[in-house]
Amino acid sequence: MIERTVSLQKLKAYTGKPLIKIISGMRRVGKSILLKQFRDKLFDENIPKKNILLINMESLENDFIKDYMDLYNYVKQELSLQSGKKYLLIDEVQEIEKWEKAVNSFLSDGAYDITLTGSNARMLSAELSTLLSGRYIEFPLYPFTFRDFLRIRKLNNSEEHIRDTFGHFLRYGGLPGIHTLPFSDEIIFPYLNAIYNTVLLKDVVAKNRVRDVEQLERISRFVLSNIGNITSAKKISEYLKSQRTKIAVETVQNYLFYFCQAFMLHKVNRYDLKGKKILEYSEKYYPADIGLRFGVTGYSDADISGVLETIVYLELLNRGYKVFVGQTGVQEIDFIAEKQDEKLYIQVAYLLNQESTIEREFGNLMAVKDNFPKMVLSLDEYGEKSRQGIIRKNLIKFLLEEP
Repeated sequence: MIERTVSLQKLKAYTGKPLIKIISGMRRVGKSILLKQFRDKLFDENIPKKNILLINMESLENDFIKDYMDLYNYVKQELSLQSGKKYLLIDEVQEIEKWEKAVNSFLSDGAYDITLTGSNARMLSAELSTLLSGRYIEFPLYPFTFRDFLRIRKLNNSEEHIRDTFGHFLRYGGLPGIHTLPFSDEIIFPYLNAIYNTVLLKDVVAKNRVRDVEQLERISRFVLSNIGNITSAKKISEYLKSQRTKIAVETVQNYLFYFCQAFMLHKVNRYDLKGKKILEYSEKYYPADIGLRFGVTGYSDADISGVLETIVYLELLNRGYKVFVGQTGVQEIDFIAEKQDEKLYIQVAYLLNQESTIEREFGNLMAVKDNFPKMVLSLDEYGEKSRQGIIRKNLIKFLLEEP
């Protein structure tokens, strides 16, 4: 089991502070394991085990906890007689109706250190933010990076092994559960498809009371098949109409919103570099994990550029960047990554084997007139080079860099 060192360090930094720690992310990205690792770190610090209560809402033994009063009464029963700081950890807290009322009461008590996980962004809605009045901090958790993946699969340090392992990462993604299975399409893809169906049914259909599941699936498949392309609800509606399926633009917008709430898709807004504003139309959507996409659509090399974009996008999120798609006139920058005072412009290409491709990828970055770092990533084998100040770097080596 690989330790999520960076995430654990962040959680530890807020332990003992009057803030609720919320680990958010799609189902099966490893939130439960991270929560257990955090509990074990508390054990290592000689905190009495009787002062730590971990409630896993996916376990049938906790099925009696239906709402906030059930939660309140159970926690009080288990921890009220313990002296000193009490540590409350709840996994998949959104399964408890109005859980925030009980958690807010525990926080107000002052005796509880609270850490939660959740698989739906609704738990961080405007209503929740108002109730907790800024007294929580969110820790998004994403699938394993390629560095993590390589640490798990590592046999040797050879370039050949790294390339072969990247091939598996490209095909199967970074969800932790795949490492418990033999690496073959016949075994991994059905597993990934099962995760997709779980998220779809539990966190999209059930939570939002969607009636037309078939339409919902058509939209998800369209988005997963068009990663890396500018997408709009209108475009999806028109496509489905051409397939003799009528669906209103507003309904498509709602479904896309539901997918993002379940952390199944990431919506990436476009940023107008000249007007210095976020554009309110035609976004890009990337899946929470590239393997999830192939588990649904099957593997294909046809859209390798979009696949590589997804991998770079998720890597940037793991490094703590906020990411946009850049727009300067008619030219597009794949990613603008921002973090505090840092900014990074990135173009992603499969291979730079044609002069027209080189001119396009570098030309788009040359149109950006500021001094922040700019780079073009591809799978070409070469040493790190630069062209008019723009770095040309191997994508795999970029992924292996420690942030």
